[in-house]
Amino acid sequence: MASSKGILYSSLTLIGPDRKGIIARFTQLFFQLGANIEGLEEQVARGRFSMTVLASWDKKKVNPEAARAVLLREAEAVHMEATLRFETPGEPKMAILVTKEPHILEGLLAATGLGKTKGKKTKKTLPCRPVVVIGNRPDLEPLAKKAGLPFHLVDYKDRAKAEAEIRRLLDSYGAQFLVLARFMKILSPDFVWRWKNKIINIHPSLLPAFPGANAYRQAFEKGVKVFGVTAHFATPQLDEGPILAQEAATVGIGEPLSEIVRKGQLLETKCLLAGVKLFLTRKLDIYWGRVHSAE
Repeated sequence: MASSKGILYSSLTLIGPDRKGIIARFTQLFFQLGANIEGLEEQVARGRFSMTVLASWDKKKVNPEAARAVLLREAEAVHMEATLRFETPGEPKMAILVTKEPHILEGLLAATGLGKTKGKKTKKTLPCRPVVVIGNRPDLEPLAKKAGLPFHLVDYKDRAKAEAEIRRLLDSYGAQFLVLARFMKILSPDFVWRWKNKIINIHPSLLPAFPGANAYRQAFEKGVKVFGVTAHFATPQLDEGPILAQEAATVGIGEPLSEIVRKGQLLETKCLLAGVKLFLTRKLDIYWGRVHSAE
């Protein structure tokens, strides 16, 4: 959420067993602490409750650490796992998750002024600061290190353990949003909910067409004449999150799959950067599964 003078924003995420009265209990607590609730979303799936509360506070009256202590103590009392994030001054901190394809990471580094062209640093065009690169393979560690960023390899043999380690790393680096730079692992619903509307993914199709794996091949085999890519928020439902940006290209007569992939990868970087920039520079409202500008 965009900053306003004199206002401090926070987001609280609760995850735990479903029980009556949780929403009322926490909305009342926010009121007692002097916060104004800007937005609330909750869901229940298989007896597991999840809720995200966006709140605004008067900077002159709130003590963030005191408010944190009260809210986390209440969450513990009702056996809820809680994550509370207060907005911090300065540029938003971005974490990047990768697998092995370099083009998206290269584009993000260039757009944040950490890339190099002919020995000179690239011009910064994204108002954010990368703080860490996390990968499930070691392929892109040299690229991250060259840009001066820490790289952490996470073993994905056990997804629960891997996600716990990623959460620990994100907290330790103070990350405020995540970019999936062709990260070829599916994040669990619990992980995604903790970062609701703060995980930006690039998918190689014009969603909602061709979700899931091998999207370029899906488009090729269907004989489409126009294909493209989509930058969207990640949600528990794979490739169904609110769309931030899309880019498209035409398929030439007799064009092979390899050429579609080549053209698509060029679009991926452009589209993802547009999506991240929109997320960073405009106040957005997200409802009914769609992204709306609040300006």
